[in-house]
Amino acid sequence: MKDLGIYFSEFGEKVTLNSTTQLGNKMTINQSNNFTLPDKGDIAILYVPEYRNSTVESTGDYVDAIRQKLYELEAGEWNCNIVDLGTITPGATVEDTFIAVRDVVKELVKNDVFPIVIGGSQDLTLALYEAYQSLEQTVNILDVDPALDMGDPDEKISAESWINKILLHKPNFLFNYSLLGYQSYLVKSEERELLNKLYFDGFSVGDFYANNKMVEPLVRNADILSFDLDAIRGSDYNGNSRSLPHGFYGEDACRIMRYAGLSDKLTSLGLFNFQQSNSILFDSNLVAQMIWYFIEGYNQRKKDYPVGSKTTYTKYLVSIDDFKDEIIFYKSDKSARWWMEVPYPKVQGVKFQRHLLIPCNYEDYQNALT
Repeated sequence: MKDLGIYFSEFGEKVTLNSTTQLGNKMTINQSNNFTLPDKGDIAILYVPEYRNSTVESTGDYVDAIRQKLYELEAGEWNCNIVDLGTITPGATVEDTFIAVRDVVKELVKNDVFPIVIGGSQDLTLALYEAYQSLEQTVNILDVDPALDMGDPDEKISAESWINKILLHKPNFLFNYSLLGYQSYLVKSEERELLNKLYFDGFSVGDFYANNKMVEPLVRNADILSFDLDAIRGSDYNGNSRSLPHGFYGEDACRIMRYAGLSDKLTSLGLFNFQQSNSILFDSNLVAQMIWYFIEGYNQRKKDYPVGSKTTYTKYLVSIDDFKDEIIFYKSDKSARWWMEVPYPKVQGVKFQRHLLIPCNYEDYQNALT
């Protein structure tokens, strides 16, 4: 394995804590001069202060602020180990940083370690995607974002123009893309049309608050969660680079993160576009609490994603079109969560088979009966 420690800078001053029960005293600190790959099932936190493809203003000092607030939180009754890998030093070029993130995330995912990447601008999502591509694994991406960062294919990649780089990537390993929390006045009509034409999912902030139950199956279907902090309203996240008065409340951002932790399918997470402001401690506290809720959910995973034998699931058949066809639902006996078998064409290759079952909820089953 490549020495991943070469990508990380040395830790700064040690965080001072008051209690042995605080999270910082429960974590493993992985020094770059003696880098050790975390164990299977661990959560690895890494910071990537790369903003050169963005208009977001940050010096990278936010790393110490978020780390301080995260370490100060009281640890839950958790079984998994949490490792602070440190900060990936931005390379001579942005492309160098992308290579570092790709290499680190690839090794973590390959060894069943869950990476939480704290950016940095959201174009780093491409580096997460490339990590899966190097593993030859198809992925579903959930993008929590107030806008659709599609951009022009002929433009250089940026924080506002990265999705098209994934769509046009050859070979392509993207199976599905979903957008959550967009605000309609920030999305061009042609972009919404393209989203529909590609059969991708788009849910606005209004959709969420009209029926927030829809978000849990949506999160449960993702492999990569890319969370643009600008999706949180400016009153709850003062560093909102778009100065948006609308968006998710802080507690709902934490709810999404807890759902992400609970999802057995999700294998990486990125929190992006942290902009330093005069309220950096307030904003750092929010990000720290979002991470805390993810860890809380991660420790409650049921390992009930229905692959292989389905003996621990209750199967429901719903006939449609005058009994000419049927929809198959599965309900987990462990968690009471639901999945729906969709009529995708059979494709040879194991990497596609896992996408034949789509997370849903009880309401979807009820709707199928009507």
